Amino acid sequence: MKHRTLNLRIRLASLALVAGAGVAISNAVLAEEEKGTINLAYVEWSSEVASTNVIAAALEQAGYTVDLTSLSAAAMFQALSTGDADAIVAAWLPTTHADYMERIGDSVEDLGVNLDGTKLGLVVPEYTDVDSIADLNDNADNFNNEIIGIDPGAGLMGLAEEAVDTYDLGLRLRSGSDATMVAALSNAINNEEDIVVTSWTPHWMFARWNLKYLEDSEEVFGGAEQIHTVVRQGLAEDMPEAYAILDAFEWTPEQMGEVMLMNQEDGSDPYENAKQWVEDNQDVVEQWLNN
Repeated sequence: MKHRTLNLRIRLASLALVAGAGVAISNAVLAEEEKGTINLAYVEWSSEVASTNVIAAALEQAGYTVDLTSLSAAAMFQALSTGDADAIVAAWLPTTHADYMERIGDSVEDLGVNLDGTKLGLVVPEYTDVDSIADLNDNADNFNNEIIGIDPGAGLMGLAEEAVDTYDLGLRLRSGSDATMVAALSNAINNEEDIVVTSWTPHWMFARWNLKYLEDSEEVFGGAEQIHTVVRQGLAEDMPEAYAILDAFEWTPEQMGEVMLMNQEDGSDPYENAKQWVEDNQDVVEQWLNN
C-alpha cells in the first residue's frame, strides 16, 4: 500500500514537471491516491446490503479503501458507538432503531435521511382474504398459527412482538433472517398458500410478488419511516471528505429497488452490482462526491 502511494506521488510529480507549473491534475488520477480506510457496518437486510455496497463503491471512486462488516442490528450500533465502525447508512428512524439510538447517545452523529418513503408491518400475499392484523386470530390455521419473522435483534421484530401483545394474537412469532423469511414466502406463494411475514419497504420482494400490508388499526408499526446515515463522533475531523460524501448520500426507493433486484439474480455479487450501478448513474454519484 505504501509502495503504491509512493509510486503514484512520483508519477504525479513527473507529470507536473513535464506539463509545467499550474497544470490541473485530473480527478481520475487524484482518485487513485489512497485517502484512508472507511469501516462501514450494516445488517443483512436486502435494502441495507444494496445501500451499503453502493456508498462503498462511491467512496472507493473518491479514493478510499472501504471495509464492510455485516452485523446484527444491536452489534452494528455498538460498533458505531465504540468507533469500531465509522458509519452506517442503515438506521431506520424514528421507530425501528429508536432504542439503539437512545442507548448510544452522544457517541454518534445522525447525518439525516438518505432514503425517504419506508414502511414496516405484517405482510401477506395479495390473494390472501385477510386484510387486517385484527383478523389474524380468526384465520390462524390458514397461517399454520405462526408469523414468519427475521433476525431476533431487529427492531422490526420488537414491534412484531408488541403487535402480538396489542392484538392478543394466538400466532407464534418465529425468528429467523431476511433470507429465511423470503424463502418461506416464496414457497408459500409457489403453492398458493397463505402466509404472514414481517417485512418492510423498500424490499425487492414487492417487485417480484403481489403483496399487501395488513391494516394496523392500533398503529403499532407506526407510520412511514426514513433511513438515516449515522457516523461515529470525530469522523468529520478525521476524514472530512468522507464525512461530506456520507452526508450528501441520498437516493430514492426506486433507485434502491434497481440494485436490490440486481442482487437477486443467480450468482450475482452485491458489490459488483453496486459498482455497476455507480458506473451507470454517475450523474447521481457525482452529486454525492462533489457536494
